[in-house]
Amino acid sequence: MISFIPQDLSTGVLHSYLLSAVAPRPIAFASTISADGNPNLSPFSFFNVFSANPPVLIFSPARRVRDNTTKHTLENVETVKEVVINVVNYDIVHQMSLTSTEYPEDVNEFEKAGLTMLASDIVKPFRVAESPVQFECKVNDIVHLGNEGGAGNLVICEVVKLHISEDVMTKDNTINQEALDLVARAGGSYYSRAKKGFFEIPKPLRNMGIGVDNMPEHVRNSMILTGNNLGMLANVETLPNADDVNKFVKDISERYPDIKTASHREKHKLARNYLSYGDVESAWKLLLS
Repeated sequence: MISFIPQDLSTGVLHSYLLSAVAPRPIAFASTISADGNPNLSPFSFFNVFSANPPVLIFSPARRVRDNTTKHTLENVETVKEVVINVVNYDIVHQMSLTSTEYPEDVNEFEKAGLTMLASDIVKPFRVAESPVQFECKVNDIVHLGNEGGAGNLVICEVVKLHISEDVMTKDNTINQEALDLVARAGGSYYSRAKKGFFEIPKPLRNMGIGVDNMPEHVRNSMILTGNNLGMLANVETLPNADDVNKFVKDISERYPDIKTASHREKHKLARNYLSYGDVESAWKLLLS
């Protein structure tokens, strides 16, 4: 067995070991609001439930390891002491991943990820309509664990109202775990789907994806493409140019002779197939043809 003293490791290496070893971890999809009223949405896997009476959840927006800066979520809950913690199921995992992009403070991650803002009943932050369980919370306390990069900040939240989709409830008013289909975070690019095991999602681009809000309308409002499909498509820095699109169409025209006259619906179905293999570039070229 290889043994380490934490102080002998760089923060980055220790951080990687901790995230890979303490896994899978549930995800708090935290919705907050700034003092100026700007919505913010971001995922945190330093998260769990710690009490039922009173009902208390705790998540930790840690200081960034690379530059010791703090996240908008932490800054928001320090000024507006309210948060909605939404759970993450498989249907929204790619959209959730996209919101971890470090967009500027005035950018609405709901819009970037193509998620729906749903007004809360008690607190100011919005709920994620697509999340099957949403916890409206008041922030009771924030415990700062350090001042260096990687230090956690425990946001202690008391649940004041919870919302559960009827789609995941049984006739006995209990939650059907298989219908809930939660995902959890592990190390690197790994996630775990509760009922199927590990899978990977590439980390969002450091220099920011275009977001769902910048997609062509027929793609953004597709009746074929799923939320996860949109999340994958949104994580590109730029769209293919016309020359690349035309070359792609020419290359696939032998297999798909009617591709030039195909409807949006037909192209969306084929693009979804490319996305199932992780081929985002080809999906975009097809959608733009």
